[in-house]
Amino acid sequence: MPIDRLAVPEDRTARLDLHRPSPDDADEVHAILSDPAVWTHHPTLRVTDPAQTERFLRTWAESWERDGLGSWIVRERDADAVIGFGGCGIAHEAFWNLGYRFSPAVQGRGYATEMALRAIERARIRRPELPVVAYLVAHNQASAAVAEKAGLALVHRVPDPGNPDPSVMRLIYADRALTDAQRDAAAR
Repeated sequence: MPIDRLAVPEDRTARLDLHRPSPDDADEVHAILSDPAVWTHHPTLRVTDPAQTERFLRTWAESWERDGLGSWIVRERDADAVIGFGGCGIAHEAFWNLGYRFSPAVQGRGYATEMALRAIERARIRRPELPVVAYLVAHNQASAAVAEKAGLALVHRVPDPGNPDPSVMRLIYADRALTDAQRDAAAR
């Protein structure tokens, strides 16, 4: 692992180093994306092809270039191992999409909430006119708890598009009321 990768995080919280994504992170990010334990709430989204992980990393890097913010690669302060990823990126030119995914080994420690709070803070600085939105499947209570702890409120429920189980509902959380266009974009 290149030492300079860890030298200067893009941002930090009390317990986390937040790095811009790098191709060097692919193996560790793929370990999270391909872990069945990470996808218990939506198994069909599990990533099995490393090339797909590389595409995610490129998309996140493009978000940073385009919007000045995107998903971070998350490590514990001054540690080497990738423990998760997440942040805010602009979706559909309508809202900041807050996302987070962490290794099962560190879930339940408040890291996702800590990262989410920083991401929301940064999104509000970059483009305060855009709402921050997190959407998730209704039975993912841990993800809903993170959204709520980060200050988002449930604003809409819709069937989860593309879900093989048509009874699964998508919950849309936001930091403010959404326009019809923003709500429709989050429901896609």
